[in-house]
Amino acid sequence: MSEGTYEFEAIAIVADTEGPCAPCGACRQVMMEFCAPTMPVYLTNLKGDVTVTSVGELLPFAFTTEDLENAGN
Repeated sequence: MSEGTYEFEAIAIVADTEGPCAPCGACRQVMMEFCAPTMPVYLTNLKGDVTVTSVGELLPFAFTTEDLENAGN
């Protein structure tokens, strides 16, 4: 990523929790900046419980670069 090259197909969030673990707000924002809104996100725990969602579903009203581009309008 530091060289400007990155390509993600999916991401898994795994933790030793009772149910599937969701990422924090800061992590959701970073995913929105570097991943397509439709990219799958697998929320899971060590017991194997899995919930599948997408980056856009995790952060439905995300602040994006488009917001910066439209700021002057």
